[in-house]
Amino acid sequence: MPESKRPMALPEMKRVLLKLSGEVLMGEQDYGIDPAYVARLAEEVKAAKDTGLEICLVIGGGNIFRGVAGAARGLDRTTGDYMGMLATIMNALAMQNALEQAGVPTRVQSAIPMSTVCEPYIRRRAERHLEKDRVVIFAAGTGNPFFTTDTGAALRAAEMNCDALLKGTSVDGVYDSDPKTNSDAARFDAISYDKVLSDNLKVMDATAVALCRENNIPIVVFSIREKGNVVRVLDGGGVQTIVKEEA
Repeated sequence: MPESKRPMALPEMKRVLLKLSGEVLMGEQDYGIDPAYVARLAEEVKAAKDTGLEICLVIGGGNIFRGVAGAARGLDRTTGDYMGMLATIMNALAMQNALEQAGVPTRVQSAIPMSTVCEPYIRRRAERHLEKDRVVIFAAGTGNPFFTTDTGAALRAAEMNCDALLKGTSVDGVYDSDPKTNSDAARFDAISYDKVLSDNLKVMDATAVALCRENNIPIVVFSIREKGNVVRVLDGGGVQTIVKEEA
């Protein structure tokens, strides 16, 4: 049986990192970027920022290219991962455009230098942007192959001293099995890092979970597809799973 406890209140937060899977940028499409849906996501981020939080973003690239899938079809894994990193930069630029159209000053920093379109990742500069009330989008993962954007998000959350890592996905939390294939899957309200790792639950990859555990960064998993959910989750409401020490 899964662990089941009452939802835990999040700690007092000043700065959070929001990790979005690339697939959510597709909206109802089968591939690519839906500008209207990205605009809706930008409004979610703006509403969260308007609560006074400093917000960092990391967006996956699975709506455009996924390195592991490319490797499975015969592409060299390293090449595939670099292609996936470039996809995350495209998504970051799309989100930056939507946020700035919504009146939110935004900067994109890439782990792969690409000075024509965005800044290189420099931690102190990112800190300064946040202090100046800008949203910072971290692109290109860690800049290295064989690491997922989940791990990139955990790394940036640790570097930026974030109070929590919010993972917005297509499901509303962590389950004991895949809810898309098992109608009897049970959702956790709270679960420990160790339980996620020992049971190999697919909330984030193991490296990302371990990094959050080592830096005591709570992971909040929720559905980004439900309008207004970001602010609800930050207020301790909505459906979510919190991953933290000794849940």
